[in-house]
Amino acid sequence: METKGLPAVELKKTTLTPKAIIHQKFGNNASYEVEEIKESSQTECPGLIIPQKGSSLYRCRLQLPEHSFVSGTFRRKKDAEQSAAEIALEQLGIKPMTTDPTPQEAWESLVARITYIFSEKFLSSLHPLSGHFGATLWREGDLCGSIPVSVLSVYDTKLSNLCKYINPKVESDPLLVSLYIMKAARKLSGFLSTSEQHLWIKKLSPFPQEVTESLMTQTVLPECVQVAATRVPCSMEKHVEAVTLQISAREYYLDVIAKDLGLEDANNVLISRNVGKASSETRLFFAAPRSYLPEPSTNLLSLKETLHVEGSLNVRASYLSGQDIFGDAILASIGYTWKSKDLFYEDITVQSYYRMLISKTPGGIYKLSREAILTADLPLTFTSKSNWRGSLPRDILCMFCRQHRLSEPVFSPISSPLKASSESSGSYVKDMYSATEETESVRRTSLTASAKQSEESGCMYKCEVKLLSKSEELIIVCSPADQFKKQNDALQNACLKLLSWLNEFFKNLNIPFETLCHTADSFNIQIHSKNVFEQFAVCQSVQNTWLKTLGWNNPPEAFCMHHPCTMPEYGVCSLKIEGSDSGVSPCNGSIPCISYSISLVVEAGDSIRTLSLLSSKVSYLEYAVVLTNVTEPMEERMEQALFSPPLSKQRVEFAVHHIMESRAATLVDFGCGAGSLLDALLNYHTSLERIVGVDISQKGLTRAAKVLNSKLGANSDVDAPYAGINSVVLYEGSITSFDSRLHGFDIGTCLEVIEHMEEDQASLFGDVVLSSFRPRILIISTPNYEYNVVLQKSTPTGQEQEEEPDEKTSLQSCKFRNHDHKFEWTREQFGHWASGLAARHNYIVEFSGVGGSADLEPGFASQIAVFRREFTPDEDLLKESDVENHFNVVWEWHRSNK
Repeated sequence: METKGLPAVELKKTTLTPKAIIHQKFGNNASYEVEEIKESSQTECPGLIIPQKGSSLYRCRLQLPEHSFVSGTFRRKKDAEQSAAEIALEQLGIKPMTTDPTPQEAWESLVARITYIFSEKFLSSLHPLSGHFGATLWREGDLCGSIPVSVLSVYDTKLSNLCKYINPKVESDPLLVSLYIMKAARKLSGFLSTSEQHLWIKKLSPFPQEVTESLMTQTVLPECVQVAATRVPCSMEKHVEAVTLQISAREYYLDVIAKDLGLEDANNVLISRNVGKASSETRLFFAAPRSYLPEPSTNLLSLKETLHVEGSLNVRASYLSGQDIFGDAILASIGYTWKSKDLFYEDITVQSYYRMLISKTPGGIYKLSREAILTADLPLTFTSKSNWRGSLPRDILCMFCRQHRLSEPVFSPISSPLKASSESSGSYVKDMYSATEETESVRRTSLTASAKQSEESGCMYKCEVKLLSKSEELIIVCSPADQFKKQNDALQNACLKLLSWLNEFFKNLNIPFETLCHTADSFNIQIHSKNVFEQFAVCQSVQNTWLKTLGWNNPPEAFCMHHPCTMPEYGVCSLKIEGSDSGVSPCNGSIPCISYSISLVVEAGDSIRTLSLLSSKVSYLEYAVVLTNVTEPMEERMEQALFSPPLSKQRVEFAVHHIMESRAATLVDFGCGAGSLLDALLNYHTSLERIVGVDISQKGLTRAAKVLNSKLGANSDVDAPYAGINSVVLYEGSITSFDSRLHGFDIGTCLEVIEHMEEDQASLFGDVVLSSFRPRILIISTPNYEYNVVLQKSTPTGQEQEEEPDEKTSLQSCKFRNHDHKFEWTREQFGHWASGLAARHNYIVEFSGVGGSADLEPGFASQIAVFRREFTPDEDLLKESDVENHFNVVWEWHRSNK
């Protein structure tokens, strides 16, 4: 709403898009046809055999009378449409207006627009005003066909925009824009009829009969309808209350609202802008002041001051809409829309009013986005987008600005080089297997190389946020010192800092401005204007007036919560917990899904009486909390909670240690998946020259190919860790089948794969890999099921069970680490399986692991078997009859072809 003493708002110059200009020139004669084009994705990963579905591109054809224009290809449909419109403007020589119209030109355009609205051509189009014209034709007597001026100003944006060029103050004054339209209509005295006492316009000559019949038929309701609405009294001493609008089949809904406001008809009803979202039809309807001037003039300001002094300004309604509203108002969602010629309506209850009130504060917007008004609070910190729930801070801040008629916030990201850290950011934990000094050297070299790479190529980001008024006046600047690796995270963090401070301000709006500036310093916020904060101060009287009658000091969202009480009879009267899993605690990191329900003692139409009953000392609420589902944490997340480096990295380091120790030149990864191991190996200086991956999943192999290609194809530096690798090949196939091209490799790996197979298939793989593929060294790892009691927090780490039955019971209650695991073996089961394989195929097997310790129960988190055989050249030679090619090459890379 407009605040006394503020400077006049200057209207920002508008720039029409090419599509908008085409619409101005050609209207419905311009049609856009958008064609979807699939982009080839082979350029992302050269040599990838698996056909890939590329991203969608769009091309637009603009069809005009006698002309056709085609755009280029774009990622978004609307960009293609704008491009086609821009090409049309260039080729047709149409130049858009670069300056806004003068007030005199705006007057002329206003008169022309009113003339067009009352034409037969306009009434035949699908426009919200067409419904109003049809509904007024059912009115009786002199009211038949008369259109309330407020309807024209609200439902035709071109009229209101033209009035803004004449006087920008109409933005906050619905009465003023109606008076300007009345003045323009009086210039058409030979075409239109107006009134000196009422705000309506009527065409002098009747519309053709076919037009009249069409409009009247479209606006007849099938039956009488009842629409719930809310009355917002002007007096702050009166309560907001529910009302019901009874609209008969041939009745103009604005006449019904007028009668509820104490008026004879709708001609003196004013309508606010939409409340809430731009797509919402919720508006405030109120009576025009009886002392309004029939002619807009400079005396309008004195009229407004008079109305303020008389106390007729509706503070609550004005706060909701951001406009000057006088007298009692009706909050309703009803009207004709662009989507249909039928009357649209939906119920607006007293609860809806308070939800709108809550949405004016930062914390309220977050609560509504979480659909948890009573329980959700705006978080104090932002870590990452994946951890955030509800609307993101940036979206909340933008919505807050729109709610308070401020300009969109301005974001200024700031980047700075990533500084080297004197210490590693993560804690360092040694592997619990018998590691050699060489292994420790490998790990430390990896950490140093990783830190150096981040220092050379990485950046840290922070962000500055500015809030501006509609007149581009600087209000607030927030410049947090926090730095993030991602630019978007820095932006979201800056928005959250500003929102947190604003939220605290809204909780205590009576705070002196000097104290306000002092609290802003702790949030890295600078205040440049206090005018807007004076407007925000209206919020407190609006939000808390209705609570005073109940003796509450809580915010609006707490209206259905009990008032705190210290009397002994208050508290939890009874507590009943039931269900098959009662008393069972979920493992660490689980996400519960809970449904809440609150049963009111009495449901009544009188909300104030109900609230009074609920605040009495003898009433109570019944709460029901139902745990509907528990989502177990992912395997990697559970492991990361206990191990640093993560187990996946420890398994890679274990493999690297054996590669270096054996001086292996060739490696095959059985069940390579998305290539995480192969990608990690490229970060180490090893003796490897040839790397091969095998998997049955095309999706995983495609990801692996893209990851490996991006690294191998991007850097040809001779000092790169993978400079010695000459070829990388990915095969599609089942690891239970033999392919002679992978026979006799120096080292084979199968890390955390066999548990995703059925047990008989895992046994088959063991026989095939040791009897046919016959690598010199084979490393197989799989989860230790006994360690699940630690990961799932059934028992503390390292604590031994005192009694055997308790240990078995605890182990039986554990679940598999991943829903896709077909089995998980204990140490005894794994040892029995691996020892049998080694004995059958003349291998030696050693047992080790990562995560945990062999000397403490329950052993390693990930148990590992290392199979070795003596190198015999004759044994590695394949016979002609043994040549089998069951795998398909999916992607290959050779240094010689680079």
